[in-house]
Amino acid sequence: MAEGFPELTDRLIAFIRQQKVFFVATAPADLNQTVNVSPKGYDCLRILDAKTVAYFDFPGSGNETATHIKDNGRLTMMFCSFGSKPMTLRLYGKGEVVERKTERFQELLKQCGEGVLPWIRQLIILHLDEARTSCGYSVPQLEFVAERPTYRRYCEENAPKGKLDEYM
Repeated sequence: MAEGFPELTDRLIAFIRQQKVFFVATAPADLNQTVNVSPKGYDCLRILDAKTVAYFDFPGSGNETATHIKDNGRLTMMFCSFGSKPMTLRLYGKGEVVERKTERFQELLKQCGEGVLPWIRQLIILHLDEARTSCGYSVPQLEFVAERPTYRRYCEENAPKGKLDEYM
């Protein structure tokens, strides 16, 4: 049965921390433009408090998420269990983009703790309005094998050449 929450509970936080992938969705104010849905992996998500979630946004195939957030502020995150206990969790709220070269970025980076990959384009913050669960019964059960090494390898090869800074 679906439930709604004004903030993250211990149970929801534990569920989020178990997931190896999550999805972010944004849309521009102009409804004639496309909605953007992006998968996120690696250990890039941090729960700052019961109403605030952040993730490290890595350089990739565009910057639609940040563009849409700057346009209208809307951001949704979705987590779904691929394990034996099904559940889907959506976080709805206002997004905030924290640029890499700002003082606030550096402060948040310290708050996010250990394990941060150095190739971060920006931080995306979700200021939670509501969290909603649903059953997730139709989501297939899958087994996590490993993170793909491709992104990490690409960054390690290109960062010393200045290509990542150029791209970002």
